[in-house]
This record gives sequence, C-alpha cells and structure tokens, in this order.
Amino acid sequence: MSEQSKVVRKLIEERFEKYVMGQKPDLTGYNARHDGAEGDWLTKKMGLSVNGKNEPDFQGFEMKKDSPKTTFGDWSPDYALYLSPKRGTKSALSRSEFLRIFGTPKQHKDVNKNGRHSWSGEVFPTVKGVNKYGQVMRVEESGDIKALYFYKSDQRTHKATLVPKQYQIEGVVLAHWTSQRLRLRLERKFNQLGWFKCLKDVNGHYSKLQFGRPISYEDFLKMVATGDVFCDCGMYDGNSRPYMTWRANHHIWDYLSE
Repeated sequence: MSEQSKVVRKLIEERFEKYVMGQKPDLTGYNARHDGAEGDWLTKKMGLSVNGKNEPDFQGFEMKKDSPKTTFGDWSPDYALYLSPKRGTKSALSRSEFLRIFGTPKQHKDVNKNGRHSWSGEVFPTVKGVNKYGQVMRVEESGDIKALYFYKSDQRTHKATLVPKQYQIEGVVLAHWTSQRLRLRLERKFNQLGWFKCLKDVNGHYSKLQFGRPISYEDFLKMVATGDVFCDCGMYDGNSRPYMTWRANHHIWDYLSE
C-alpha cells in the first residue's frame, strides 16, 4: 500500500467515524423510490458532493454504500440497433421498435403501464448461454462486450411475424460495448487508489468500513466472463433513460476487498 493510499484511508476513516458511524439512513426529503437515494444521503454525510462525474468520489477512492448488489456504473453501449451510429443519422430501429421486437411486454397493475415493453429480466442476455429469446452476452478476445441475437434459437412462436427479415439471421449485434470506452469508464473510477464501502450492522446502522484494491479493466472483464459482473438492464418504452447498470453481487466485493 502506497503512502498516499494510507494517508487518504485515514482521512476517510476519520470522516466516517465523525459523520456516519452508528447512524441509520434518514431519507426524509429524498425520493425513496429512487435507487440512489441512500447513496446521495451517504455522500452528503461524508461531506462529499453528489455528482455524475466519472471519477473517484474522494481523492482517488470510489465510495459505495452497503447493498446486496453494488454498482460499478450506468454504462450504455457504444453501439446498439436503437442508437444513431453518428450525429445526424437515423438508428436502425427506433427505441420503441427495438423494445417491441427484442424486449418483452410486462404486466403492471397500472393500466397505462400494463403491456409496456422492456429489455429487462429474463429476456436480457447474459453470458450463461443463449436464452429462449435467442439472446446472449459475449466477451470478445478484443475485450469488447456484445449482446447478440440468434434467430434460430428464438423460441417465440410468433418470431417470424415479429422479427424483420434482415434480423432473421444468426449473430445480430443488438448492442456493443467497446473495450476502449469501458476501460476508460471503469479505470477512472476504480483503478486509482481503490474503493471503500460503508457497511451496516444487522439493525441497519452504519458500523464499519471495507476497503478494496484498485480494479483494472482486465479484472472487470474476467468477472463479466464468469457472470459475476453483469449488466442489470432496466430499459423500457416511454422512458429515454438507458438504465444499463453494471453490477456485482455482495460476495464479489468481499473477494475484491483487502
């Protein structure tokens, strides 16, 4: 551990003990339905600024709250059928068309939202094999990550009328994350001095810190290939936000800790 890392860790420990230790999150005045509400509360308690910058939260360390699934970042693909290849050009499919063809309709108690299409849940591809919708996530030798579609593996009975002819083939690239851009996003936040998580006790009170080593893109990619890091997509029709959140379960952060 470098001297700089030791100095910054001590500053983090001092802030945590003074402002956060023993406290239970009070989300009064926050949008409790927003996933980032507690993170915003914690950020302010630690004396930091809430922002969407792709950089570490505190002097080279990225901060995370205690959670069963912890987020690396909300990172959209560089290319997708629903994205314009470049400024001033049309995408291959509109967002609504893409979701209707490659997503699934969701049941909702709100009649205005019932049947709304989304690219989430069981339809969204993973590295664990081609799903019944013909979709899979693959890590390329180049370090790129792609979401692919295979028409023959699509088990939907109405696929012939749903999927346009030009996509009734094998290996259609639905979305593509380039290694160059993903590396930049990941390493700017996590590969400086490292990261830390503020952990809670069984009663929900913040009680201790967990520090972790810097994470390189190579580390990240290995975990994507095994499925330990995954894209938790929540994209749905009627909302322009991408909701492409890359996450890892609790045990992975324990593995990455020091």
